[in-house]
Amino acid sequence: IGTPWAMTLSGAIAGFLAALAAFWLIARITGSNWYAMAGSLVVFAGGALAAGEGAMPEIFFDGFSYPYFPGFRRYIPAMAMAAVFGLFAIVWKLLSEPGAVATGDSDSPSWLEGMAEGRTAGAEEKSPVPTARGSDWYSQLSAVLAAILLFAYTVFSYFYIWTTAAAWLGCLFLVWLVFRPEGFRRDLKNLVILGAGCAAALIPYAWLLSKRSETMDDVQLLVYSRMPDLFRMPELISCVCLLLMAIGVVRKAMITADRATLFAVSLALVPLVIFNQQIITGRSLQPIHYQVFIGNYVAGLALVVTAGVLLRKRLDAAGAWPKVACSSLAVVAILWGFVECHYTVRVLDEANVERDLALPVANRLEELSRDDLDPHRSTVLAYDMIQADDLPSVAPQNVLWSRHQHVFAGMSGQENKDRYFQFLYYLNVDEDGLDYLLKNDFVAKIALFGWGRHTDRLSSEAKPLTYGEIATEVRKYADYRAGFNAANAANPMLSYAVVNNEARTDLSNLDKWYERDAGEVVGKYTIYRLKRRPE
Repeated sequence: IGTPWAMTLSGAIAGFLAALAAFWLIARITGSNWYAMAGSLVVFAGGALAAGEGAMPEIFFDGFSYPYFPGFRRYIPAMAMAAVFGLFAIVWKLLSEPGAVATGDSDSPSWLEGMAEGRTAGAEEKSPVPTARGSDWYSQLSAVLAAILLFAYTVFSYFYIWTTAAAWLGCLFLVWLVFRPEGFRRDLKNLVILGAGCAAALIPYAWLLSKRSETMDDVQLLVYSRMPDLFRMPELISCVCLLLMAIGVVRKAMITADRATLFAVSLALVPLVIFNQQIITGRSLQPIHYQVFIGNYVAGLALVVTAGVLLRKRLDAAGAWPKVACSSLAVVAILWGFVECHYTVRVLDEANVERDLALPVANRLEELSRDDLDPHRSTVLAYDMIQADDLPSVAPQNVLWSRHQHVFAGMSGQENKDRYFQFLYYLNVDEDGLDYLLKNDFVAKIALFGWGRHTDRLSSEAKPLTYGEIATEVRKYADYRAGFNAANAANPMLSYAVVNNEARTDLSNLDKWYERDAGEVVGKYTIYRLKRRPE
């Protein structure tokens, strides 16, 4: 499957699997399939709303609509999203199945002890039919192994999701330890075994992380801070959930020792933990990703579960009103999903049209690569920045520069800056042009100063650019442009240039150092093969 189809299908499949896991979890906790149907739609159609993002800033405030359905905007974090909701569901099964609730015996054995006893019983009876105890430990063992595999999958998928999963498991353990529901010792033993398996999955991950590029911490905007972060939307939702549960306990609508209540507490604590873990670790890594890609969904799930536990008796009541109420809630969630799409896709409509128009160019470059001995060492100068960003997802050649190129581990900050200067040189941008771009275009800012200086959404230590910093970079570019020579032109060596025929691109600087062939027209673009001019 090619990349475009893989991207499209992964989001659809992940959305279905994540919603299915959420439905299964909510239904098992509340006992209502109708409420679970509505609740799963609320969690995922309201993901951007729970983050304080999406269409809400534009509808209710003077803001900007972006993004919609953020957890499924790309295969990452989409594919990890399904796994973490599967983890929630499997662990609830582990804690709520009949064998997990001891009948008045808080010291009932773990599945590990049950396995031994089940085998002994089977040996004495010489019967292939498992005993009740044996069936119990087998069910719990299966749940533990499934949970470990799902956690391991998230570890090697998306940093923000696996750390959220780890935070939740820690919160769950602490909640069980503090409130001690019936049979809690057995549960804690199972959770300890689950934690040990999850820790084992982190060993190869830690080894890989120790081999990371020296530039990765800077590129990913790792910040050393112990400042609390208390007012993000998922945290506010968590506080609402905890307040509702406190009121429910006082009014005897909820029971503290009830496992469903404690499970909801563990979910509600997660956003507060992930946004403030730096108080203990001293490290903060782009917390906006927690807000938009996972913390918001956990907060939404906590709210749905909390409401479901509070309304459990009413949802189980006879008559049509519970079904009507749940159906109405589902319809509202679906309508809000359409609102999100309507407002937020407009932001990228024009860019996406250009991406579609540029796809035949990428396909043609892929065909041309078959004649190259090493196509990955061929470099494409794409004058259109949107096209430059997208070409590597289809064509094997590298590009001279694109705005997301700095995230690749082999790209140092200085090389990224040099390539951007070279890109500007071939665009025939002068010093005044760069000065204008640095004051008005965020792409120029991130190219020369990194994403952390563009906006405080990504880093708590973001600072606006000063005129002095801009002037310094403009002088550096003026020197680079004046001293451009054959060595610069050959590093990297260009193999192709892609030009938008409607843009009236000035190719004079390119023609100083490279000879172009007659060109091949592909849609609105022309692909030129390049050859270095003799020095």
